[in-house]
Amino acid sequence: MYNTIIYYQKDNVLTITLNRPDVYNAFNEEMLSELNDAFKKAGEDESIRCVILTGAGKAFCSGQDLKDFNEKKLTFREAIDQRYNPLIRKIAYLPKPVICAINGVAAGAGISLCLACDYRIASESATLTEVFINVGLVPDSGSSFFLPRLVGYAKAFEICVTGDRITAREAKQFGLVNKVVSNSLLKKSAESTAKNFASKPTKAIGMIKSILNKSFESSLDEILDEESRNQEIAGSTDDFREGISSFLEKRKPVFTGK
Repeated sequence: MYNTIIYYQKDNVLTITLNRPDVYNAFNEEMLSELNDAFKKAGEDESIRCVILTGAGKAFCSGQDLKDFNEKKLTFREAIDQRYNPLIRKIAYLPKPVICAINGVAAGAGISLCLACDYRIASESATLTEVFINVGLVPDSGSSFFLPRLVGYAKAFEICVTGDRITAREAKQFGLVNKVVSNSLLKKSAESTAKNFASKPTKAIGMIKSILNKSFESSLDEILDEESRNQEIAGSTDDFREGISSFLEKRKPVFTGK
């Protein structure tokens, strides 16, 4: 179905694998188009309740493939607005959890892709780098939004201006990733986490994502209103009714995502 990514669903979990290992999964126009399509399908398919995003081979994503960058003579702004930003929005606004399994280097727009996800698991050999400064550019594809929210302004400034490579252990210490595991356990850890997320009330997770994303730009009153509005919706779901029933019946709940 795709040439540059692998789209594989097992039960309620979709795994999207960047599949250009010969160039460390660098973005070209085709890959960006296919990723946009894959995340669009993930949003429309009710059977999918969690997404894993990872890379084939030794890297997660090394950023833009410079050989492919400007074949259509687009300006920087046109390329970002047309190719990258729609993908970042699809991931951030997807009403389902997205796990990034970082299996190697994540650089440039590759680290931006990681940061747009909800939960990040890194292998011990993974590294993350905001390399834009090394060629006189600024971070794009959402890095300037997500990075300071995860690590604070001072650390984000340091990471962006130095372009230093961050090891997996350092990324865990800074709050860039949630978990670090051995290389051999990355796939198993991502699948286990995804299975756990997929078993939870999916609509509630989607609303949690939305509220948290709005919290940095909203006043307390606005967030209180957003919480009450979403709680009204959550309280009308089948999963809420199942949660109450299972509690009263002293059994484990079986959520359906509806």
